[in-house]
Amino acid sequence: MSTAAFRERTWPPRWPGWRQLPREARDTLFLLAVIAWTVLPHASHLPAWTIVLTAIVLVWRGRLALVGGALPGRWVLVVVLAIAIGLTFWSYRTLLGKEPGITLAVALMALKTLELRARRDAFVIFFLGFFIILTHFLYSQSLPVAAAMLVSVWGLLTAVVLAHMPVGQPSLRQASGLAARTALFGAPVMALLFLLFPRIGPLWGVPQDGISTTGLSNTMKMGSLSEVASDDSIAMRVRFEGEPPPPAERYFRGPVLTRFDGVEWRPAGLPFAAPGVPPRPPLLKTRGEPIRYEVTLEPIRLASIPLLEATTSISPIDGFRVSARDDLQWLADRQVFERVRFKAEAYTQFTLGPPRRIGELSESLELPAGYNPRTIAWAKSFRDDPLNRNVGGTVFAHSLLQYIRKGGYSYTLAPGDYGRDGVDEFWLDRKEGFCEHFASAFVVVMRAVGIPARVVTGYQGTDPAPVDGFYVIRQSSAHAWAEFWQTGVGWVRADPTAAVAPDRINRSSRLAPQAGFVAEAFDTMSPQLFAALRSSWEAVNNRWNQWVLNYSRGQQLDVLKNIGFQSPSWEDLALLLIGTLSAFALAGAAWAWFDRHRIDPWVRQLERMKRALRSVGLPAAPHEAPRTLAARIRERIGAAGEPLAAAFDALEAQRYSRASAKRPDRELTRRFAAAARRLKTALAR
Repeated sequence: MSTAAFRERTWPPRWPGWRQLPREARDTLFLLAVIAWTVLPHASHLPAWTIVLTAIVLVWRGRLALVGGALPGRWVLVVVLAIAIGLTFWSYRTLLGKEPGITLAVALMALKTLELRARRDAFVIFFLGFFIILTHFLYSQSLPVAAAMLVSVWGLLTAVVLAHMPVGQPSLRQASGLAARTALFGAPVMALLFLLFPRIGPLWGVPQDGISTTGLSNTMKMGSLSEVASDDSIAMRVRFEGEPPPPAERYFRGPVLTRFDGVEWRPAGLPFAAPGVPPRPPLLKTRGEPIRYEVTLEPIRLASIPLLEATTSISPIDGFRVSARDDLQWLADRQVFERVRFKAEAYTQFTLGPPRRIGELSESLELPAGYNPRTIAWAKSFRDDPLNRNVGGTVFAHSLLQYIRKGGYSYTLAPGDYGRDGVDEFWLDRKEGFCEHFASAFVVVMRAVGIPARVVTGYQGTDPAPVDGFYVIRQSSAHAWAEFWQTGVGWVRADPTAAVAPDRINRSSRLAPQAGFVAEAFDTMSPQLFAALRSSWEAVNNRWNQWVLNYSRGQQLDVLKNIGFQSPSWEDLALLLIGTLSAFALAGAAWAWFDRHRIDPWVRQLERMKRALRSVGLPAAPHEAPRTLAARIRERIGAAGEPLAAAFDALEAQRYSRASAKRPDRELTRRFAAAARRLKTALAR
């Protein structure tokens, strides 16, 4: 295809084939593809107009590259930029902050491609591209995002290499290979900085990565936890030291809900650790041996940290102040919007109480006036039964659980919507519900007969088998149970769900919603394969979380211990970092000294041919190109020097043509030297 035909401006432009594209068009299209790949993950974070504008600009620039069209004028760019700024302000009501800044950076990078005329313009795009790669980690630090951005880095480095190859038609394979090798050479320094560079806080503490839209909350309504059963995402991972507790004792305590307005349950105290108040341990009596365990908690929407009942101590968490309340709930001083890792110690056999705060028991007796009158009346009649009339709280609770077990109740994820008096409707009419229905009704009945009670939410149970040593607790394990007050004993756990669905507690057999088409196909084909694939992926994610995202200051000091430091400190860390970087610098200087005399093999071949040419009596300056020397030979010697001129033409073609050779042709140098000797002999005659 001729150049004129290629530059014919038609739409859509004809595709001549990747190998037939001029280098400028090929390199531009490659850069546009890298930009599109880099921006694509932002589609779920940025306004839709940003992605649409970026796509339009990239397609426009790609068309101009294909047809060889002129780039738009400056005023066109100014107008489009003004529109982008206006839309950014309209979307966020400001031009400052994370989201507006990233939005404008994406728009600027796309617009910059429309004035890609010189190498300096390309370097501006490269800089913006590397910056936008970093911005992805402000939203997510998951392994797929990291892998996608690794591809973007490789693509941008390839574009940088192409920008430094001003002559010839170097292949993308050659440029991408050089970019990959360059990145690998820098990998040891990157790993060193990752291991030893001092950390002020967690390595990645900015994004709210992995925060589930469901999960635990500081409030609970009937039906709120049944929505969580469809969320199979991981809430936390737990690794036990020694024998793990049985599934029936794996209660991970979260928000404790005392106040009830007839529809919604809320906590009695602050939903976070009060600043300036020194922590004091709850009045807790424990029995048996402690259970020591390690927790990796995914980001949540709460300051309440779900921990195994009854956790008595936890290790410090970087960036948080954590303390236990009297209700045995562990609270941070702010919402946990980042993944945290810590160790803890708990006792599964315990008693909690007596109350230390005035009014604690009275708050646990309050019922809103006018709500659920039929259940309250039923509770009083049940209490008046001769078997229940004068018994204590524990015996009455046991009797109530027996009623649930034999009363025709069923455990389901789809009980339907309940009206204003939801407890009445559940307890006396439908008798179908999830764990929050049973816990709410149980507490209402206990309060109606004068026994203090409250709702406890959290997680119950784990996946059956550990993954990479960690037991996985999913959002679908969210659970609600009850506590009631027994005089002389304290707060006693009662789980009404266990009365109607014992497998849910004893075996962690959670109800599951109907699977999607893909998951159902995998389960139909091979349930074991699907479970194995999910476990393997979660194990890889766990390693990523443990060794990359949660790499902390303590682990840095552990690294120093492992290499021989007895009592490592920050001074040791700084000295080791400086010393190792200095060693890398010296090694680089030594390599530069060794490499300083190395010459491009093509230049070396050209110099040999120039020396042979000088022996014939023709001048050959160091800066002169092969075609210049070929023209001089033809001008001064004529037909007798044609073999020498043809050799210079062949050298230039091998080095700079579209199908350039990978290595110099040594036979060409030998033929040229022989021809020069013959010509010298002929001229001497």
